[in-house]
Amino acid sequence: MRKIGLLLFLALLPMAAFPVRAQSASAKPRTIITTDGEVDDVDTFIRMLLYSNEFDIVGLVYSSSQWHYKGDGKGTKFTSEMASTAKRYGERTDLRWPGTTWMETYIGHYARVYPNLIKHAKGYPTPAHLLSLVRIGNIDLEGEMSKDTEGSDFIKKILLDNNPSPVYLQIWGGTNTVARALKSIEDQYKNTPNWSAIEKKVADKAIIYAVLDQDATYKKYISPNWPHIKVLYNSDQFWSFAYLWPRVVPAELQPYLGGKWFSENIKFGHGPLLASYYLWGDGQKLAGDDEQTQGDMNDAKKYGRSQYDFISEGDSPAFFYLIDVGLRNKEDVSYGGWGGRMVQSPTNPYRWEDGKGVTDYDPYTKKQEAAYPQTRWIPVLQNDFAARADWCVKTVKEANHPPVVKLNHAHDLRVKPGQVIPLSGSATDPDGDALSYRWWQYEEVGTYEGKVNIQKADQAKASFIVPKDAATGKTIHLILEVTDAKAPRLTRYQRVIATVAD
Repeated sequence: MRKIGLLLFLALLPMAAFPVRAQSASAKPRTIITTDGEVDDVDTFIRMLLYSNEFDIVGLVYSSSQWHYKGDGKGTKFTSEMASTAKRYGERTDLRWPGTTWMETYIGHYARVYPNLIKHAKGYPTPAHLLSLVRIGNIDLEGEMSKDTEGSDFIKKILLDNNPSPVYLQIWGGTNTVARALKSIEDQYKNTPNWSAIEKKVADKAIIYAVLDQDATYKKYISPNWPHIKVLYNSDQFWSFAYLWPRVVPAELQPYLGGKWFSENIKFGHGPLLASYYLWGDGQKLAGDDEQTQGDMNDAKKYGRSQYDFISEGDSPAFFYLIDVGLRNKEDVSYGGWGGRMVQSPTNPYRWEDGKGVTDYDPYTKKQEAAYPQTRWIPVLQNDFAARADWCVKTVKEANHPPVVKLNHAHDLRVKPGQVIPLSGSATDPDGDALSYRWWQYEEVGTYEGKVNIQKADQAKASFIVPKDAATGKTIHLILEVTDAKAPRLTRYQRVIATVAD
């Protein structure tokens, strides 16, 4: 369905279905999504819509990548700058292009469940508002950033606006449309007296969350010309939510990504939006992508997949990072959270990366694993997804909603070696469900390299003794995890950071 058709469809619906709400700036993180439309982008987009009340979406932009581009209409043959892609496809005038109407299609499906979603939580954007944010960016060729587009101009306008709050640029495909927006800003202002102020304004505002380099424009243009733009680069951890998950996710957690789980909790009986979610062997085919054959059951069998197994949502960590569940990861991405854990680059203070020794202990393999900073959250993420799916069709009384967790003391504590530190939290559940408490130490995040013994770790009030060998300045990260008893069980957190003082 094309955008104009959807606008007419929405206009004909009863106004009560879509209460008029001002789409003003809020404390929620602002974000722009750029996407090349691969099947895992579509599934990410569907899940993201169920969480669109958690952040302030200010742009939805079609872009290209090394895997997907439209062609320029001139018969230009473009050889990929990525060696693996060039070897696989040679020279192409277009490549697996899904078109520029698919986001509107899924917003249309969202429109049909929106009246029920807003009964469960505040802040969901209206379908009409989401449609108003869709733009076509630089899509002609891989890495094309030679001309301004409505998408690049839209990003440019937001980066130059007078709202100083950060803008998280989610890169689900290539960085080329963002690169074009930045190049346009540079071209307009670089030789003017305002350039230093403009450059600082944009660099202070823009935060790129990139899943791999899917074209060369970050390395060739953004990095050398905008070195102070902050970048969160996910190259390893996302695989636990991407195509290679059967190799990455421990067998004990794989049922959460299996066909039985998805058929029961997501695909069926949860409305039109989730009925359109792509799964192995479900018979669906993505338009324009001749290599998207996962819907064919014969292909599923060839790759050892069962019907309705998870395919991929490789870009979902980019918006998981923005959901505030109490883990404080937006304060510092090295703290770890639903969007993974990254550390500051030793050579670039404006870049945070996974890989390069960023591991968490995997209790299933009993080894430090590069993907486990993301994998560890799979059970809670999937339960949360299942609950949101229920929100599409169930009443407030029937569905589950997450607990609200608070600390009864400061989030940051100054402690001394040998000191007994009381820990105290409290929680309420909107459904009146029983709650379980668990305090645990996030060992890989704290700079103190030993373990602490938490007393009464399964209660709201606990304590620990600061180890005598904890040196001044070392930190200990303690997580209060609260889970409700209703299925699917939902979890929220608070984090305490104890810093050893003199």
